[in-house]
Amino acid sequence: MMSELTFYTNPQSRGQIVRWMLEEVGQPYETEILTYGGTLQGDAYKAINPMQKIPAIVHDGKVVTEVAAICLYLADAFPDAGLAPAMGDRADYYRWTMFAAGPIEAAFTNKSAGWEPEAGKQAMFGYGTFDRAVDTLEIAVTGKRFIAGDRFSAADVVVGSQIGFMMMFGLLEPRPAFAAYVASVTDRDAYRRGKQIDEEAAAAMQATSPG
Repeated sequence: MMSELTFYTNPQSRGQIVRWMLEEVGQPYETEILTYGGTLQGDAYKAINPMQKIPAIVHDGKVVTEVAAICLYLADAFPDAGLAPAMGDRADYYRWTMFAAGPIEAAFTNKSAGWEPEAGKQAMFGYGTFDRAVDTLEIAVTGKRFIAGDRFSAADVVVGSQIGFMMMFGLLEPRPAFAAYVASVTDRDAYRRGKQIDEEAAAAMQATSPG
């Protein structure tokens, strides 16, 4: 029996990361496009994610939210795609996925809002300072084609997307290690398919939007 998989997203959101992961998985899925100020705030989606944020997936009746959690879940739910290392080789896989989803995401969000913790309160935050977090991220990818081991994994979807977004928005200096790593992990058919799907969806939304 084929599993049921539904993806809730907006093409102009972090849902692009999960779209890439779904294309890597290679299994059929349905997409529900939600609109900001519209269906994203509706009761139907609130029943799926009370936080009313995207993305989310529903797989065989089970809800998964949060980008990193979704990517790791999909890697385990569809093992034939080979997107998770063997259990004995998952230290870097978990470490850097969660580093990107936690300290880097927090540092990136605060930086984009024009705010950083003052010196006396940096220890209260999971990343300390933006520069410390970024320097640590650079160490993680320097000289590596993949973030965890010798093959592509779900961790590369999360980490590669995070670095790519930060460079795109001008919040991360395109250091050679970052540029090389992102170029390596995004040179994939699944990445290109995901980008094309979201670009077409965004264009269709814009064409039908009022005004």
